[in-house]
Amino acid sequence: MAEKKKLQSENVKSNFGKGWIIILYCLIMFWFLIGFSIDGQNIIIEVFAGNNWEKLGFESQTALHAKLLELAMWAGFIGVVAYFVIGRICMKIGGRRTSALFLTLAGLSYIYYGRADSIMSYFIGLTLVTIFINGAAYIGGGNLVTQWFPKKKGLVNGYTTMGHNLGSALYVPLISFLVASLGMANGMMVTGIAAVVIGVISYFVIRDMPQEMGLYPDNVTKEVYEAEYASGEEVSEKSRWTVAKLLKTKEMWLVAFIVGINQLVTTGVMSQMVPRNMEFGFTQAEAVSLMTVCALIGLAGSVGFGFLDQKMGVKTAIICYLVWYSAALIINVVFNNAIGGYICVAMVGIAIGAAANFMTSLPASVFGRHNFDLVYSIYFPIMEIVLMLNYIINSKALSWTGSLRGAYVVFIALLIINIVLISVLNTRKYNLDYQKEDEVLKKNA
Repeated sequence: MAEKKKLQSENVKSNFGKGWIIILYCLIMFWFLIGFSIDGQNIIIEVFAGNNWEKLGFESQTALHAKLLELAMWAGFIGVVAYFVIGRICMKIGGRRTSALFLTLAGLSYIYYGRADSIMSYFIGLTLVTIFINGAAYIGGGNLVTQWFPKKKGLVNGYTTMGHNLGSALYVPLISFLVASLGMANGMMVTGIAAVVIGVISYFVIRDMPQEMGLYPDNVTKEVYEAEYASGEEVSEKSRWTVAKLLKTKEMWLVAFIVGINQLVTTGVMSQMVPRNMEFGFTQAEAVSLMTVCALIGLAGSVGFGFLDQKMGVKTAIICYLVWYSAALIINVVFNNAIGGYICVAMVGIAIGAAANFMTSLPASVFGRHNFDLVYSIYFPIMEIVLMLNYIINSKALSWTGSLRGAYVVFIALLIINIVLISVLNTRKYNLDYQKEDEVLKKNA
């Protein structure tokens, strides 16, 4: 009997019912996130710099290109403050309205961004797009996943984060075609309008909690929910977080640093994968193709590590991920040639597919679904500060050594530090649903 009960939190069956709507919605938001604010920049920066460097007074297209990369870093830092505000908004209006509102605003901002004709308008457009799409996908979407799938979040995140990999593989050629065919303004308007349409539709289709659609979290029965999940009375007594309490809680900082380091390394590797591969002698076209292959391989990483998270727990999944990722980067550094590049691309593909899984899964595992909107509003900005340091590491490696190889050495060291941090973290400490499950198991033992 005890074994049967325990399997509810380790259930690897994808029997989500109407919950698939939430999964698909979050996958689509991640697709837009990667396209609008990260990988799509490969095309937008090049086109904007090529069209405007003389008019804006730069000595070359490369000089303007470098300036635009610097602006991307500052847009990210401004987002740190904005994410705290969006988190507070999410607490007031819920994940459905938050995601719908900010996905719509992201689409409108992307349209404005496409019409930028100065450094200032470019920076404003990029900053707004970055803030709004992250607010929709991570803050709004993260809260939806945690409320709908509190004990299946590992498996679900494996599906939703496939949007990251599909964005890397498909958005770049799509926006490249649209911009080449219609021009930067009209080409970006096409995908901007698509985001607006989906944002508006989601407002009417999505619900904050499964109970609003006559369902229960994880698509369980009423009997299972009442027996194995924390009730409202238990929550009011045990889960009363405040901003001050969270900032004094070591688990909050551990979670933010662990996920932040994971994302720092992933962003640092992916944002400069093409230049790093070119250091091995690949042409730019070959290096871009390798990045696409890397993203497609990442689909297996998303699902595979999501399954591992669900079956073995988030701590085991993250440790396996860190060991795998470290090995991939060590191969890249030690071989430092085309062979190492090929092997690393395949292994990193698996790792990047898993990286985004843990952004929601780890904080949701430690703190649970109750008051998660408040937890996320504090955790996400701290995590973003750590993430943004990747730009400094890459830039210093290039300026000091003329190669990105040194940055990879730093990344390896950070991943090893993360193995220590996750090993000492209690990944279920404040999760009331897991506590309730443990109580049931003790009674039935």
